[in-house]
Amino acid sequence: MPAKAPYASALSPEFALLGLLSENPAHGYELHRRLTTHLGQIWHVSLSQTYNILTRLESNGDIKGTVQKQGNLPSRRRYRLTTAGRRRFEWWLRAPTGASVRAIRVEFTTRLFFASSRDPALAKALIDAQTAETQKGVVRLKATLSQLPPDQTFNRQGLDLRIRQLASILEWLDGFRTSLQLNH
Repeated sequence: MPAKAPYASALSPEFALLGLLSENPAHGYELHRRLTTHLGQIWHVSLSQTYNILTRLESNGDIKGTVQKQGNLPSRRRYRLTTAGRRRFEWWLRAPTGASVRAIRVEFTTRLFFASSRDPALAKALIDAQTAETQKGVVRLKATLSQLPPDQTFNRQGLDLRIRQLASILEWLDGFRTSLQLNH
């Protein structure tokens, strides 16, 4: 796998769907329901988007769908993760998330959702790594801010906002670690 997934893929609910399928096979409606129940405040995905993503994942070989007959009801497709899809999900689960507020809110939180149910040690390692990455991001932004001329008001304020957001995320990460009881 590449060192970092392309931006559009990393911030796509496709990894959340792969993660749900890593838990057990399911049909599209069930996957959509689980996604909205467990990660609905993170991912805002319509049922049609879910089916479009499943179609793309199947055409890429990450999942395999089989038709299930339902008596008098319309047939439905049940999906399972392929070996390639499992490898891709496992790689993503351990991949770093950059020091971006949106990436942390969406991608990192989704990673942590799956890691916390699988392995508390992995969840702690992800939080520790994200804390370190976010701290480095704050240092980089502060260095950039210190180089900006005083008359660059909007650039300075934009950087200041980003620094404050990342500082808030550092507090949030610490709170998340505590809420998952990962302090030891």
